[in-house]
Amino acid sequence: MGLVREGARVGAWAVGGVVGLALLYVVGVFAFGGAGWITAPFRGEAERREDTVGSGEFRQTTYEEFFDLCEAAQNAEGTIEALREERENASETRTTQIDQSITALKATRIESVNAYNSKAAQEHRAPFRDKDLPYRLDAGDERTTCTD
Repeated sequence: MGLVREGARVGAWAVGGVVGLALLYVVGVFAFGGAGWITAPFRGEAERREDTVGSGEFRQTTYEEFFDLCEAAQNAEGTIEALREERENASETRTTQIDQSITALKATRIESVNAYNSKAAQEHRAPFRDKDLPYRLDAGDERTTCTD
């Protein structure tokens, strides 16, 4: 019986030693940079966002992109109007071509409006939209106005 007790005591010390070493390892990892390694994905994402949003190139590109998308919607509207005027005196074959072109331009305009609205809703891009540009464009409007 004494031998069993002695074996249990040695086993308990061995288990305690392993647990102690594991705890010491965990404390060491956190104390010497392990916490930084664990949080690196979160910190890296924040740093990447700050590097992007904080860069002058991103700000300039985003600023110009809003104007480009608004202008693309206006250009499609102007072309649609020109085609409608041409349609009044066009042949039957040309009328069919004009109708197809108008349909395609309407789709292109809607894509531009949706892209503008999507970018305007993005928290990291919205601050770089010019104050004279509308907050949102409406695909249902007959004319797009690129200034408020």
